[in-house]
Amino acid sequence: MNEVEKIRGCLESVRFCDEVVVVDSGSSDGTVAICRELADVVVETEWPGHVAQKNRALELATGDWVLPIDADERVTPELAAEIQALLAAGAEADGYRINRHVHYLGRWIDHGGWYPEPRVRLFRRGKGRWGGINPHDTVLLKGRVGHLRGDIVHYTYDDIAHHVRTLNSFTSIQAREQGARGRRFTWGSLLLRPPLEFCKKYFLKRGYRDGAQGFLIASISAFYVFLKFAKLWEAERVGPARPWRDGDA
Repeated sequence: MNEVEKIRGCLESVRFCDEVVVVDSGSSDGTVAICRELADVVVETEWPGHVAQKNRALELATGDWVLPIDADERVTPELAAEIQALLAAGAEADGYRINRHVHYLGRWIDHGGWYPEPRVRLFRRGKGRWGGINPHDTVLLKGRVGHLRGDIVHYTYDDIAHHVRTLNSFTSIQAREQGARGRRFTWGSLLLRPPLEFCKKYFLKRGYRDGAQGFLIASISAFYVFLKFAKLWEAERVGPARPWRDGDA
């Protein structure tokens, strides 16, 4: 939705594919026009959630192999060549993990758990399906998994404000999903898990080697964890009622 600044580069990076399918959710900024120029199939639909939307795109694909990619990602030329050579030679595995390399606030992030961050991204259609808990989707693969050397480039956040907006949206979704699954709030989680998250990313995962950006990533990640549990507390202890609304207690 509304990815006019990034979608062209994304689609041009997958020109080597036999078929390009795009699912859009209400763009109003020219994104769809670019998609219709560069993609084979463009479907405009409502937003049912991260997992459901990616499975919807998967069902539209007709090829033997699927390479899911988000609008803010790019397939590097090296990875494209590697995939083409792999499939031409006859792939032995049913799916392949690919590393994502994130560009954040002016530099490439090489530590802090953000790289190499391998995820299954190339897989035989029929062997994989999206699962996980919104908003954190993951490919559930039946079969053997391999690993590719090339990277997917990820232009994840435009700036700190964009990072915080995404954090706010994602924590609301995650708190709602966890509540629906019976996850209960505990003070221990709220008090202990945020600093543990910072220490993990900044020290254990060596985020300090990414300079100021590494410190910001660790700090915002800790706040992400804090906000997720704070919103879970809010849902349990406060609820939807507001005294300034007519009829609310």
